[in-house]
Amino acid sequence: MRSTDLLSKIQKIDIQSSEFPAKLREIPHPPEQIYCVGDTSLLHCQSVSVVGSRKFTVYGKTVAMMIGRRLGECGIPVVSGLAYGIDAFAHEGVLDAGGRTIGVLASGILRMGPKRNLDLMFKELEQGGLILSENPPDYSPQKYDFPLRNRIISGLGDSVVVVEANFNSGALITAQHATEQGRPVYAVPGNINSQFSMGSNLLIRDGACPVVIIDDLIRDLGITPPDNADKADSLGADEKRVYDAVSRYNGVSADVIAAELDMSTGWVNAMVTVMEIKGLVQTYSGKIYLAK
Repeated sequence: MRSTDLLSKIQKIDIQSSEFPAKLREIPHPPEQIYCVGDTSLLHCQSVSVVGSRKFTVYGKTVAMMIGRRLGECGIPVVSGLAYGIDAFAHEGVLDAGGRTIGVLASGILRMGPKRNLDLMFKELEQGGLILSENPPDYSPQKYDFPLRNRIISGLGDSVVVVEANFNSGALITAQHATEQGRPVYAVPGNINSQFSMGSNLLIRDGACPVVIIDDLIRDLGITPPDNADKADSLGADEKRVYDAVSRYNGVSADVIAAELDMSTGWVNAMVTVMEIKGLVQTYSGKIYLAK
Protein backbone atom coordinates (compact mmCIF):
# COMPACT_ATOMS: atom_id res chain seq x y z
CA MET A 1 0.00 0.00 0.00
CA ARG A 2 1.28 3.49 -0.89
CA SER A 3 -0.01 7.06 -0.70
CA THR A 4 -2.07 6.74 -3.87
CA ASP A 5 -3.96 3.82 -2.32
CA LEU A 6 -4.69 5.42 1.04
CA LEU A 7 -7.51 7.83 0.28
CA SER A 8 -9.96 5.16 -0.86
CA LYS A 9 -9.23 3.07 2.24
CA ILE A 10 -9.73 5.77 4.88
CA GLN A 11 -12.80 5.23 7.05
CA LYS A 12 -14.47 7.96 9.10
CA ILE A 13 -15.94 6.80 12.43
CA ASP A 14 -18.18 9.24 14.32
CA ILE A 15 -18.46 9.20 18.10
CA GLN A 16 -22.08 8.02 17.83
CA SER A 17 -21.05 4.95 15.85
CA SER A 18 -20.89 1.52 17.49
CA GLU A 19 -17.46 1.18 15.87
CA PHE A 20 -16.12 4.13 17.84
CA PRO A 21 -13.86 2.80 20.63
CA ALA A 22 -15.48 2.87 24.07
CA LYS A 23 -12.11 3.75 25.61
CA LEU A 24 -12.06 7.05 23.69
CA ARG A 25 -15.71 7.84 24.29
CA GLU A 26 -15.03 7.82 28.05
CA ILE A 27 -12.13 10.30 28.12
CA PRO A 28 -12.46 14.04 28.80
CA HIS A 29 -12.94 15.96 25.54
CA PRO A 30 -13.14 12.94 23.24
CA PRO A 31 -12.69 13.45 19.49
CA GLU A 32 -15.97 13.86 17.62
CA GLN A 33 -14.71 11.55 14.90
CA ILE A 34 -11.62 9.59 13.93
CA TYR A 35 -10.29 8.83 10.45
CA CYS A 36 -8.79 5.35 10.21
CA VAL A 37 -6.94 3.18 7.75
CA GLY A 38 -6.12 -0.43 8.57
CA ASP A 39 -7.66 -2.95 10.96
CA THR A 40 -10.21 -1.06 13.06
CA SER A 41 -10.79 -4.10 15.29
CA LEU A 42 -7.60 -3.01 17.10
CA LEU A 43 -9.60 -0.09 18.51
CA HIS A 44 -11.37 -2.55 20.78
CA CYS A 45 -8.35 -4.64 21.90
CA GLN A 46 -6.31 -4.37 25.05
CA SER A 47 -3.28 -2.28 24.17
CA VAL A 48 -0.36 -0.42 25.72
CA SER A 49 0.71 3.11 24.79
CA VAL A 50 4.49 3.52 24.61
CA VAL A 51 5.88 7.05 24.31
CA GLY A 52 9.07 9.05 24.76
CA SER A 53 11.20 11.84 23.40
CA ARG A 54 12.30 12.38 19.84
CA LYS A 55 15.84 12.83 21.18
CA PHE A 56 17.06 9.59 22.69
CA THR A 57 20.02 7.65 24.02
CA VAL A 58 21.17 4.18 22.98
CA TYR A 59 19.68 2.94 26.26
CA GLY A 60 16.30 4.50 25.47
CA LYS A 61 16.28 3.07 21.95
CA THR A 62 17.20 -0.40 23.22
CA VAL A 63 14.54 -0.42 25.94
CA ALA A 64 11.83 0.94 23.63
CA MET A 65 12.51 -1.82 21.11
CA MET A 66 12.62 -4.45 23.86
CA ILE A 67 9.28 -3.35 25.29
CA GLY A 68 7.71 -3.24 21.84
CA ARG A 69 9.11 -6.66 20.93
CA ARG A 70 7.86 -8.27 24.13
CA LEU A 71 4.38 -6.80 23.79
CA GLY A 72 4.35 -7.93 20.16
CA GLU A 73 5.31 -11.46 21.21
CA CYS A 74 2.32 -11.48 23.55
CA GLY A 75 -0.10 -10.22 20.89
CA ILE A 76 -0.65 -6.86 22.60
CA PRO A 77 -0.92 -3.90 20.19
CA VAL A 78 1.29 -0.90 20.95
CA VAL A 79 -0.06 2.64 20.55
CA SER A 80 2.21 5.62 19.86
CA GLY A 81 2.31 8.91 18.03
CA LEU A 82 4.65 7.45 15.40
CA ALA A 83 7.06 10.30 16.07
CA TYR A 84 10.78 10.01 15.38
CA GLY A 85 12.67 8.55 18.33
CA ILE A 86 11.21 6.42 21.11
CA ASP A 87 7.73 6.13 19.53
CA ALA A 88 9.13 4.73 16.31
CA PHE A 89 11.55 2.37 18.06
CA ALA A 90 8.74 0.86 20.13
CA HIS A 91 6.79 0.19 16.93
CA GLU A 92 9.83 -1.29 15.23
CA GLY A 93 10.18 -3.71 18.14
CA VAL A 94 6.55 -4.79 17.77
CA LEU A 95 6.93 -5.34 14.05
CA ASP A 96 10.12 -7.36 14.56
CA ALA A 97 8.08 -9.72 16.74
CA GLY A 98 5.30 -10.01 14.16
CA GLY A 99 2.92 -7.91 16.26
CA ARG A 100 0.57 -5.08 15.36
CA THR A 101 0.54 -1.39 16.14
CA ILE A 102 -1.72 1.65 16.33
CA GLY A 103 -0.27 4.95 15.13
CA VAL A 104 -2.05 8.15 16.16
CA LEU A 105 -1.26 11.16 13.99
CA ALA A 106 -1.58 14.89 14.62
CA SER A 107 -1.70 15.41 10.87
CA GLY A 108 -4.25 13.99 8.52
CA ILE A 109 -3.39 10.50 7.31
CA LEU A 110 -2.35 11.77 3.87
CA ARG A 111 0.04 14.33 5.44
CA MET A 112 2.13 11.88 7.46
CA GLY A 113 5.87 12.63 7.57
CA PRO A 114 8.88 12.61 7.70
CA LYS A 115 9.77 9.97 5.09
CA ARG A 116 11.41 7.64 7.63
CA ASN A 117 8.19 7.41 9.61
CA LEU A 118 6.09 7.30 6.46
CA ASP A 119 7.88 4.09 5.52
CA LEU A 120 7.23 2.77 9.01
CA MET A 121 3.55 3.65 8.69
CA PHE A 122 3.20 1.63 5.49
CA LYS A 123 5.06 -1.28 7.06
CA GLU A 124 2.62 -1.22 9.97
CA LEU A 125 -0.37 -1.25 7.64
CA GLU A 126 1.11 -4.10 5.62
CA GLN A 127 1.46 -6.07 8.87
CA GLY A 128 -2.19 -5.57 9.86
CA GLY A 129 -1.89 -2.45 11.98
CA LEU A 130 -3.99 0.71 12.21
CA ILE A 131 -3.31 4.41 11.58
CA LEU A 132 -5.75 7.06 12.76
CA SER A 133 -6.24 10.78 13.27
CA GLU A 134 -9.07 12.97 14.48
CA ASN A 135 -8.24 15.37 11.64
CA PRO A 136 -9.35 15.05 7.99
CA PRO A 137 -6.99 13.16 5.65
CA ASP A 138 -5.46 16.21 3.97
CA TYR A 139 -5.01 18.25 7.18
CA SER A 140 -1.61 19.89 7.86
CA PRO A 141 -0.99 19.98 11.62
CA GLN A 142 -0.44 23.06 13.76
CA LYS A 143 1.63 23.11 16.97
CA TYR A 144 -1.42 22.76 19.17
CA ASP A 145 -2.50 19.57 17.40
CA PHE A 146 0.33 17.53 18.90
CA PRO A 147 -0.62 17.86 22.60
CA LEU A 148 -4.26 17.31 21.58
CA ARG A 149 -3.22 14.13 19.78
CA ASN A 150 -1.58 12.88 22.97
CA ARG A 151 -4.92 12.52 24.78
CA ILE A 152 -5.93 9.98 22.11
CA ILE A 153 -2.67 8.05 22.49
CA SER A 154 -3.23 7.68 26.23
CA GLY A 155 -6.95 7.12 25.79
CA LEU A 156 -6.51 4.13 23.49
CA GLY A 157 -4.02 2.42 25.81
CA ASP A 158 -5.03 0.38 28.82
CA SER A 159 -1.78 1.65 30.31
CA VAL A 160 0.88 4.16 29.31
CA VAL A 161 4.65 3.62 29.40
CA VAL A 162 7.10 6.52 29.22
CA VAL A 163 10.43 5.06 28.13
CA GLU A 164 12.72 8.09 28.06
CA ALA A 165 11.72 11.72 28.34
CA ASN A 166 13.42 14.97 29.14
CA PHE A 167 11.82 17.65 31.28
CA ASN A 168 9.99 19.30 28.35
CA SER A 169 9.00 16.17 26.43
CA GLY A 170 5.53 15.83 24.99
CA ALA A 171 5.53 12.34 26.48
CA LEU A 172 4.91 13.98 29.86
CA ILE A 173 1.73 15.52 28.43
CA THR A 174 0.63 12.03 27.42
CA ALA A 175 1.34 10.82 30.98
CA GLN A 176 -0.70 13.70 32.39
CA HIS A 177 -3.61 12.83 30.11
CA ALA A 178 -3.33 9.21 31.20
CA THR A 179 -3.59 10.20 34.86
CA GLU A 180 -6.66 12.32 34.16
CA GLN A 181 -8.19 9.41 32.22
CA GLY A 182 -7.53 6.91 35.00
CA ARG A 183 -4.91 4.94 33.06
CA PRO A 184 -1.95 3.38 34.91
CA VAL A 185 1.30 5.21 34.13
CA TYR A 186 4.66 3.42 34.01
CA ALA A 187 8.09 4.93 33.48
CA VAL A 188 11.46 3.39 32.70
CA PRO A 189 14.11 4.44 35.27
CA GLY A 190 17.10 6.19 33.79
CA ASN A 191 20.43 7.74 34.72
CA ILE A 192 19.76 10.52 37.25
CA ASN A 193 22.54 12.56 35.63
CA SER A 194 21.04 12.33 32.15
CA GLN A 195 18.81 15.09 30.80
CA PHE A 196 17.13 12.45 28.64
CA SER A 197 15.76 10.65 31.71
CA MET A 198 14.84 13.66 33.84
CA GLY A 199 11.15 13.57 32.90
CA SER A 200 10.69 9.82 33.28
CA ASN A 201 12.52 9.79 36.62
CA LEU A 202 10.32 12.63 37.88
CA LEU A 203 7.24 10.61 36.91
CA ILE A 204 8.49 7.78 39.12
CA ARG A 205 9.11 10.22 41.95
CA ASP A 206 5.55 11.47 41.59
CA GLY A 207 3.97 8.01 41.67
CA ALA A 208 4.40 6.33 38.27
CA CYS A 209 5.23 2.63 38.49
CA PRO A 210 8.88 1.96 37.56
CA VAL A 211 9.37 -0.56 34.76
CA VAL A 212 11.89 -3.02 36.18
CA ILE A 213 10.59 -6.15 34.47
CA ILE A 214 8.76 -5.79 31.17
CA ASP A 215 6.52 -8.77 31.85
CA ASP A 216 4.93 -6.83 34.72
CA LEU A 217 3.25 -4.65 32.07
CA ILE A 218 1.71 -7.79 30.60
CA ARG A 219 0.68 -9.39 33.88
CA ASP A 220 -1.01 -6.14 34.94
CA LEU A 221 -3.29 -6.53 31.92
CA GLY A 222 -4.33 -9.96 33.20
CA ILE A 223 -2.28 -11.75 30.52
CA THR A 224 0.21 -14.52 31.33
CA PRO A 225 3.45 -13.98 29.38
CA PRO A 226 5.38 -16.91 27.86
CA ASP A 227 7.93 -18.71 30.06
CA ASN A 228 11.41 -17.29 30.55
CA ALA A 229 12.86 -20.39 28.92
CA ASP A 230 11.34 -19.29 25.63
CA LYS A 231 12.84 -15.81 25.99
CA ALA A 232 16.29 -17.19 26.81
CA ASP A 233 16.38 -18.87 23.41
CA SER A 234 16.37 -15.46 21.71
CA LEU A 235 19.24 -13.94 23.71
CA GLY A 236 22.27 -12.52 21.94
CA ALA A 237 25.60 -14.30 22.32
CA ASP A 238 26.90 -11.97 25.06
CA GLU A 239 23.62 -12.06 27.01
CA LYS A 240 23.58 -15.87 26.75
CA ARG A 241 27.04 -16.13 28.29
CA VAL A 242 25.95 -14.10 31.31
CA TYR A 243 22.59 -15.91 31.55
CA ASP A 244 24.33 -19.30 31.54
CA ALA A 245 26.66 -18.15 34.31
CA VAL A 246 23.75 -16.97 36.44
CA SER A 247 22.02 -20.30 35.78
CA ARG A 248 25.05 -22.21 37.10
CA TYR A 249 25.25 -20.23 40.34
CA ASN A 250 21.77 -18.64 40.69
CA GLY A 251 22.94 -16.20 43.31
CA VAL A 252 26.19 -14.68 42.12
CA SER A 253 27.87 -11.28 42.05
CA ALA A 254 28.79 -9.44 38.87
CA ASP A 255 32.45 -9.61 39.93
CA VAL A 256 32.43 -13.41 39.95
CA ILE A 257 30.81 -13.58 36.49
CA ALA A 258 33.26 -10.98 35.17
CA ALA A 259 36.23 -13.02 36.39
CA GLU A 260 34.81 -16.24 34.94
CA LEU A 261 34.11 -14.68 31.53
CA ASP A 262 37.26 -12.53 31.54
CA MET A 263 35.18 -9.39 31.00
CA SER A 264 34.80 -6.15 32.95
CA THR A 265 32.28 -5.85 35.78
CA GLY A 266 30.75 -2.88 33.93
CA TRP A 267 30.15 -5.05 30.86
CA VAL A 268 28.46 -7.73 33.00
CA ASN A 269 26.28 -5.14 34.72
CA ALA A 270 25.20 -3.77 31.33
CA MET A 271 24.15 -7.25 30.19
CA VAL A 272 22.34 -7.86 33.50
CA THR A 273 20.43 -4.57 33.15
CA VAL A 274 19.14 -5.60 29.73
CA MET A 275 18.16 -9.08 30.93
CA GLU A 276 16.50 -7.67 34.04
CA ILE A 277 14.28 -5.49 31.89
CA LYS A 278 13.48 -8.55 29.77
CA GLY A 279 12.40 -10.32 32.94
CA LEU A 280 15.06 -13.03 32.79
CA VAL A 281 17.06 -12.16 35.90
CA GLN A 282 16.64 -10.11 39.04
CA THR A 283 19.14 -8.51 41.39
CA TYR A 284 18.95 -8.45 45.16
CA SER A 285 21.53 -7.50 47.82
CA GLY A 286 24.31 -7.32 45.25
CA LYS A 287 23.66 -10.75 43.74
CA ILE A 288 22.02 -11.86 40.50
CA TYR A 289 19.33 -14.52 40.38
CA LEU A 290 17.17 -16.10 37.70
CA ALA A 291 13.74 -14.44 37.68
CA LYS A 292 10.96 -16.63 39.00
